[in-house]
Amino acid sequence: MIQRELAVDDYIAIFRRRWPLIFGLALLGGGLGYGVTRILPKRFTSQTLVLVAQPTVPGDYVKPVVSADTNQRLASMQQEILSRTRLEPLIQQFGLFGAEVNQASMEELVERLRKTVTVTPIQPMAETKSQGLPGFTISVTFDDAHLAQQICSTVTSMFLEENLRLRQQQAEQTTQFLAKQLDDAKAKLDGEDAKLAAFKQKYLGSLPDEEQANLNLLTGFTSQLDAATQELSRAQQDKSFAESMLAQQLSAWQATQNGQNPQTFDQQLSALQAQLTELKSKYTDDHPDVIRVKNDIDNLKKKMADGDDQQTVATVTKEPVEPTQIQALRAQIHQYGQIIQQKSTQQEELQQQIKLYQARVQSSPTIEQQYKEVTRGYQTALDFYNDLLKKRDQSAMASDLERRQQGEQFQVLDPANLPAAPSFPNKSLFTLGGLGGGLGLGLALTFWLELQDTSLRNAKDAEILLQLPVLASIPEISEFPSKKTTSTFDRAHIASHS
Repeated sequence: MIQRELAVDDYIAIFRRRWPLIFGLALLGGGLGYGVTRILPKRFTSQTLVLVAQPTVPGDYVKPVVSADTNQRLASMQQEILSRTRLEPLIQQFGLFGAEVNQASMEELVERLRKTVTVTPIQPMAETKSQGLPGFTISVTFDDAHLAQQICSTVTSMFLEENLRLRQQQAEQTTQFLAKQLDDAKAKLDGEDAKLAAFKQKYLGSLPDEEQANLNLLTGFTSQLDAATQELSRAQQDKSFAESMLAQQLSAWQATQNGQNPQTFDQQLSALQAQLTELKSKYTDDHPDVIRVKNDIDNLKKKMADGDDQQTVATVTKEPVEPTQIQALRAQIHQYGQIIQQKSTQQEELQQQIKLYQARVQSSPTIEQQYKEVTRGYQTALDFYNDLLKKRDQSAMASDLERRQQGEQFQVLDPANLPAAPSFPNKSLFTLGGLGGGLGLGLALTFWLELQDTSLRNAKDAEILLQLPVLASIPEISEFPSKKTTSTFDRAHIASHS
């Protein structure tokens, strides 16, 4: 049979014809769904809500050492807590699965218990997404409501304890690791410090920061050398002049002394004492001229003590006493000699100092390069040590914070509840599912029946089947004139155009 496109009126007509079948199957499916809920074993779900509490001390003051994402840490703890090592004691503690403990292997029982536990993270809101996971829920589904509650409470406590243990363990291990690294860094820093100290001791006075001081000292020593050289030259000139004057004075004085009568001992003693008094007024007792005159006086006194006639003229005449001008010239010459010796010594010392500081200034670039290499290694070791020291102190504070349980913690907001009604099977859900299934089956069966029905129900069906136009139709006449319908007819008169 050739099918035609159905209109809204056709669907309404089909529904009027088939509604008992559709609603009957829908009611039957709903009843079956409700009946299934009475047969299936009941399951109870206990649930608890755990919030992730932020540290009491802000991270700006004490930086936490546990930097792992909370989602990752939660997944790791879930694997740890739902392992056989942790779940097997729960089966023995609560006597789960009854007689099945002796029949099934422990691996199977642990797997069954693992499937009853569900951990669901709470997705953060958009404005708090940067703060991490706000919390999570733990659900336990079991065939006994009290056991579901007890298992949920126990598993929640295991999560709280595991989180605290992991955070403390990670903080302490981080602190110990940083302490070990700090000891190694300190040993390296001590080695660099000793190397730097040895370098400074070796090149003391030639270090880069002493270059300007060396230049200033070199300039000062050069000026002092120039001054000492000038003073030495002036002293040498003065000495030469005094020596020439002394030679002239001596020549003139010696000329006047030729042919004089010898003196007596008393006259010689008086002259020597007068000469000694004059010399002491100018020089100290250690002066050579003072010592010489004292020796002459002592020798003369010995001769007088030997009994020689003091009234006779001495057979040996005394050495004439030099005039004061000649003695003064000799003193000046002696003084100039001391000045020349002093300035010569000073000049040699200054020259040595100048050579020393010139060598330091000339070697300064090479020493500066070596000094930079040594200080670079020392500064690197020092920065690394200070950085580790800071991190070790922060880790120690974070560890103490975790021990005081003031870091990031899991807090139970809603304790495990005692389920009042089973979570499976859900009577409403099963009933609605059965109702929907029956309704779908009724619609599908109606569609199939309509496809199999070859009845001609209106003029359109006749035109499609006969491929001829309908000239007239006789409506169905019911017993009651007020109730007429033209949707069906018993027979039709068809005229063809020939």
